[in-house]
Amino acid sequence: MAIRSAAAVGALILLTLAACDRQRISELDEGVSTEADVRERFGAPEVIWNGPGGERTFEYNRQPAGQQNYMISIGPDGRMTALRQVLNPATFAKIRPGMTMEDVHRLLGKPMKVTPYALKREVAWDWRYLQPPNTAMVFTVWFGPNDQVLRAGSAPDPQAPENR
Repeated sequence: MAIRSAAAVGALILLTLAACDRQRISELDEGVSTEADVRERFGAPEVIWNGPGGERTFEYNRQPAGQQNYMISIGPDGRMTALRQVLNPATFAKIRPGMTMEDVHRLLGKPMKVTPYALKREVAWDWRYLQPPNTAMVFTVWFGPNDQVLRAGSAPDPQAPENR
């Protein structure tokens, strides 16, 4: 009974967070909204990535419980140039063997879980996401001892109520 109750509360929190994100996103316009507008709606970013030509990308992580990670790009003029939810099959397809941990973090945001496999000398990073239309999944990237991608793949999220 307590497990079901905790799962129900968790699901309610996720729905509330998703609804808040949709509202905040709808209030922002690419090319119009400013860095101040982004910070007012989303708060301080977890990470700020510097890009070419003075562009900066703000990481807004919704892991471990959420299923989205947002990357919001701010141009050198202080205006928002892009807002992307990066946990999706199109972004996952960009992950290639040999990429570094930093490359993957910049692309997908901080993972929900990091699992070391000492005997194999590997580390797995996991992200929760929704595969269209509405299937709870986990995307995993395995890194070797040189902190470079070995392989990646997706599987149903074992923590999702529909997958138990």
